[in-house]
Amino acid sequence: MRGSDGLLAFFEALLGHTCPGCGGRLDRPLLCSACRKGLRPHRARLFGAEAVYLGSYAQYGGLARALKYEGRRGLAHLLAPPLAEGARDWPLMGVTWVPGLEHRTLLRGHHPPEVLARALARALGLPSAPLLFRARYAPSQVLGRRRALPLDAFRPLGRAQGIWLLVDDVLTSGATFLRARSALLEAGVEGVYGAFIALKREALGPFLD
Repeated sequence: MRGSDGLLAFFEALLGHTCPGCGGRLDRPLLCSACRKGLRPHRARLFGAEAVYLGSYAQYGGLARALKYEGRRGLAHLLAPPLAEGARDWPLMGVTWVPGLEHRTLLRGHHPPEVLARALARALGLPSAPLLFRARYAPSQVLGRRRALPLDAFRPLGRAQGIWLLVDDVLTSGATFLRARSALLEAGVEGVYGAFIALKREALGPFLD
């Protein structure tokens, strides 16, 4: 373990931080050595689109929660390289993200899918850009409410072209991804791939193809 890493991990331990991947002691900043080694890309065809992800929510939900609720934005730079490895052979023009609600972004100080998307774009050597905006509000989307998301929840910011990678932190029922992908196709893009930290497989079983 490098000296600077050890010092940062020591201070994180003093603050009561544990590894968001396994819940154990941090021997490296943000994510322990064992969890770092376990980061691997997986690919699946979801709702007719190719997607890359790190694993199930049961295994990687802690990483998504740490990025989203605990402000550990540095995790995005650790998660981006394995996701990029799984997406490197796709004919992508750029990377974009599922937009969030402005008040939630202001409260958190960041929008997790955007932070992850920009880190992933750097890892891929591609541009990143916002292509959509959130046009409709919906209640916090816990399992069972996803499919109530309005069909016009997202709208294009303007015209776009090429094939884009659409990033979100977690894929639950797929409603958010489907609405955002539809809006991107409406904007003129030729194709949409997906990238996620984790999949909630218990909700996705009937939709995997």
